[in-house]
Amino acid sequence: MTVKHSHVEANGVRLHIAEQGEGPLVLLLHGFPESWYSWRHQFTPLAEAGYRVVAPDQRGYGGSDAPESVDAYTLPHLVGDVTALINALGASDAVVVGHDWGAPVAWTTSLLRPDLVRGVVGLSVPPLPPAGMPAISVTREIYGEDFYQVRFQSPGEIDAQMGADPAAFLRRLLYTASGDNPDDHAMWMIAQGQPLLESLADPEQLPGWLTENDLDVFAGAFQGPGGFTGPLNWYRNIERNQGLLAPFQGRTVDVPALYVIGDRDMVARMRGVDFLRENLHLVAPRVYGNITLPGCGHWTQQERPAEVNAALLNFLAELERDDR
Repeated sequence: MTVKHSHVEANGVRLHIAEQGEGPLVLLLHGFPESWYSWRHQFTPLAEAGYRVVAPDQRGYGGSDAPESVDAYTLPHLVGDVTALINALGASDAVVVGHDWGAPVAWTTSLLRPDLVRGVVGLSVPPLPPAGMPAISVTREIYGEDFYQVRFQSPGEIDAQMGADPAAFLRRLLYTASGDNPDDHAMWMIAQGQPLLESLADPEQLPGWLTENDLDVFAGAFQGPGGFTGPLNWYRNIERNQGLLAPFQGRTVDVPALYVIGDRDMVARMRGVDFLRENLHLVAPRVYGNITLPGCGHWTQQERPAEVNAALLNFLAELERDDR
């Protein structure tokens, strides 16, 4: 079986999707700054197990539309893309799997539309209903003005620096946040006036899980005129998401759930993540697993494909047993 590519109209945008297999729908939602290709190791194992695997380039990324307006990248927009995509694919529901930014989209989709989500999996980022992650006003207070999410708020400078040499930026970021980087994986800080690339380690060689061809594919997705602006606009709506989703405060993720994180993931060191993990059963009462991958950094499904695939297949098999 080969991965097929096409475009689907969903929620007012045209989404590029990669697809393989037939059967119950499994949606794979990538994070920043990636694309459908971050799931390259998951397609064949899931498809061979009897699932229809679909990974979109999410709004603003790769071959999908990138609206110009900053406020077109709110979580309600992103959840709307997922729900519309499920419908456009002719499915009644899906198992939704998300990594990095894809995880808040997956968790929030399951929170708002449990009728469409058979099960939800979050890689790296745990559920934090209802808005997915802390407000920028909170992270600014905790980490200061140099914290990467804070630095991303102003359009222009960061967009241009990332877009000036996408391959160099991605090479450094993918290495820096990986388990192969021997540094302590503290928060990503970009000092005022510091060139973006200087905030990231420059590897002598790529980690074993990342080839030059992989890097070319990722970099190619950001070569267009929009560059990194669409993806960065996701961050520019973090504060706005708090108000938009405030009516859902107190709701829990009530569908079957799975959480996976590497012990060398920067997210694992963020304030409050330990507490969220310890109390995951309160946020997601039907959690099946809360898995830690030793030695794994932020790029969970790329760094540890065998372990992630095994966890996903086990979770999917549990869902099938529960459906009988």
